[in-house]
Amino acid sequence: MGRLRIISNSDEPFADRADAGRALAEELKKYKGKNTVVLGIPRGGLIIAREMAHALEAELDMVFSRKIGLQDNPELAIGSISEDGKLFLNKNLIDETDTESSYIKWEKERQSAEIARRVALYRKILPKVPLKGKTVIVTDDGIATGATMQASLWSARQEHPQKLIAAIPVGPEDTLIRLADDADEMICLRAPYPFMAVGRFYLSFDQIDDAELMEILKEESERKVVK
Repeated sequence: MGRLRIISNSDEPFADRADAGRALAEELKKYKGKNTVVLGIPRGGLIIAREMAHALEAELDMVFSRKIGLQDNPELAIGSISEDGKLFLNKNLIDETDTESSYIKWEKERQSAEIARRVALYRKILPKVPLKGKTVIVTDDGIATGATMQASLWSARQEHPQKLIAAIPVGPEDTLIRLADDADEMICLRAPYPFMAVGRFYLSFDQIDDAELMEILKEESERKVVK
């Protein structure tokens, strides 16, 4: 199990995603300027990642992995598919649930199509950052079941980073404990009990559309040129 660090059990809300990102960066400042990449899970996670990347003098990128959910319980991840088409399967869980290979093939094709759509839209602005040998921090604006974060960690791990970290503003403790197995280190700022919807823990939690996301990518592309 990776090291799990929960900072607080407070239910105090963050002002917004940028506020949460800055707070996470403060807890991870030992990685500042140390060949670090921050991966945001689109869309809200990219706001968090942007603040962290700027504070840590790190590269910013996105992770486009998609979970392969159980047929009768889509929120339970039995695998993931990465941006480059690599498939990770939890063989023990597949055996336990008697999941058929035909379903896995169908779901892989469906999720691959969604990844391709996003890649075509976003990668023309911000090319993918290689992860091999780097400290990689994967973040989102919060987790509930943790399936999307788990899929993202699985996919990032396949690129052989030197260290893989999950950084979460808010999430339920039982999910955090389970996910800690998939990262070298996991940090969560707040794990309140009882846990409610992620948006409950933000004063401002507006939806992020493609136009706003693409503006962030353009800003990052320009920041790289300045460097």
